[in-house]
Amino acid sequence: MKQYVVDAFTDHVFAGNPAAVILLEEGLPEPLMQQIAIENNLSETAFVRKEAEGYHIRWFTPGGEVDLCGHATLASSYVLHRFAEPEAELFRFRSQSGPLTVRVQGDLLELDFPSRMPEEVPFTAEMQAALGGLKARAFISRDLMLVLEKEEEVRAFEPDGRLIEVLPGMGLIITAPSRDYDFVSRAFFPKDKIPEDPVCGSAHCNLIPYWAKRLGKEDMTAYQASARGGVLYCGDRGERVRIAGKAALYSIAEIYV
Repeated sequence: MKQYVVDAFTDHVFAGNPAAVILLEEGLPEPLMQQIAIENNLSETAFVRKEAEGYHIRWFTPGGEVDLCGHATLASSYVLHRFAEPEAELFRFRSQSGPLTVRVQGDLLELDFPSRMPEEVPFTAEMQAALGGLKARAFISRDLMLVLEKEEEVRAFEPDGRLIEVLPGMGLIITAPSRDYDFVSRAFFPKDKIPEDPVCGSAHCNLIPYWAKRLGKEDMTAYQASARGGVLYCGDRGERVRIAGKAALYSIAEIYV
């Protein structure tokens, strides 16, 4: 099997979020897909198989399968556009989170994903401990989202996976308003064996509707302030969100299994 590794939400390698993409001619057993994801040890490995109406996509972390992943979907579309269907302008995917599309717009790839407006919940002592004593407003959808006051707090945060792992939600997102962007964020998924996800597209299914309402804006630019960093061009469209970014090819390899 041929495998591509693509850095998503960046225009150059060694930045953004790396994802492995495997284009399948036929299905693979789930245990084998999980073993490949563990062997890759990236935050996501995407398995993509051609169907009559588009593609079926599944995403595996080293800790298990997930229901939605933005950067690996963007990476998969980059691979399809460059190596499988260079003339295509729209890619359709069937996924655990329903139908997804990715549109080619010059050097940008625009994801059409479900909006997941989080609900506010009480800010607990456990959340404050995980933040190293900082205070925040707490919201939850699939992931727990903690809204801080200052961008510097997001950038300087030093995560403790043991404290994050006991919090509700699949992962932890921290976010704050930004000087140079509309908002910044970081994302942590120790339950899936991902200490920090460098640029998390699915987290923006929570972030976009929240910041759109707070800022009174439909279109925003976001920055994920991990060590690798990544820029996301965001749009709030009611029940859907738009998340656009660039991608860069890092490697092509053969898997012998």
